[in-house]
Amino acid sequence: MLQDPILLIGGSGIVGRWTARFLRATHPDAALLIGGRDLARAEEAAAEIGNAEAVKIDLAAADLGLGERRVSAIAIFFTDTTTAALRFAQARGVPYISISPAIHETGPDVAAYMHTPDAAPVILGTEWLVGATTIPTLTFAKAFGRIDDIRLGALLDEQDEGGPAAFADLERQTQAVPAVLARRDGAWCWRTGDDAKAEFHAADGTPMAATALSPHDIVGLATVTGAPNVAFNLAIGESSSRRRGEPMSTEILIELAGEDPAGQPLRTRHAVTHPEGQMPPTGLGVALLLERLTGLDGDPTPPAGLYFPYQLLDSQRYFERFEQAGGEISALEAP
Repeated sequence: MLQDPILLIGGSGIVGRWTARFLRATHPDAALLIGGRDLARAEEAAAEIGNAEAVKIDLAAADLGLGERRVSAIAIFFTDTTTAALRFAQARGVPYISISPAIHETGPDVAAYMHTPDAAPVILGTEWLVGATTIPTLTFAKAFGRIDDIRLGALLDEQDEGGPAAFADLERQTQAVPAVLARRDGAWCWRTGDDAKAEFHAADGTPMAATALSPHDIVGLATVTGAPNVAFNLAIGESSSRRRGEPMSTEILIELAGEDPAGQPLRTRHAVTHPEGQMPPTGLGVALLLERLTGLDGDPTPPAGLYFPYQLLDSQRYFERFEQAGGEISALEAP
């Protein structure tokens, strides 16, 4: 059992609470610190979670306002423009994961890592739903001898609940940035204007108007698979489940095209869905990473390094926990 608590900065938010619930369900004795700028809200969340303590976080202080208080790992659920939490983690030699900075915002985190690369693991966690896209994609990719195209579509139901931090992240990534990164014919390019408009088919086959987005999945999957064409598109609207008269859900559509190991053309299409929306899979991904980083999963902790989530999470374990959490991964008719 961990001697020092896991610090969840922003742990009173929606994703933070889901992360804490998953950790508590699997590790009832693991101590948690619910950190926030609003102590009363953090205390409310800590009481709800149980075996948790609320602490006020001061990002203007080198010690975050914690003094000599020890922690075993840190997860932060909003964009820390000061990198104070990361510098604190490196100074204490504890693992750190953030899930908010977009591709164009990773410079400060990468620079901090480069100057103290041996301090502790640093996780660039802004994959779409923290592993729910990359881990299934890399699993499906094993059926291919060569991958030519990776097309990813994320469908957020307009009724999907998101907290202020999640809304700010999405607004910043979809509206504040004039161009979106993609890979096309083996070269990196920026999609702008009409080129950033797209369409994909939801799990039930309904065409969805979408816009380009570039979470870390883009660069990670292109690097691992060598695919010359990788694109990610986001649609916000009615999910397939709601069109069936059921409650809303969140969907990820994964389309791969290329050749099988025998050199024959191969195309696959899969859907990753969760009936409670985007927040539970995101919280699950963070919880699994914290288990991996602290050794709560029973395996040796990873060495210091700069990682994407999929580099640390075991796919079989991820799929098992995703299913236990109510998620579903299904094969669809290839386009």
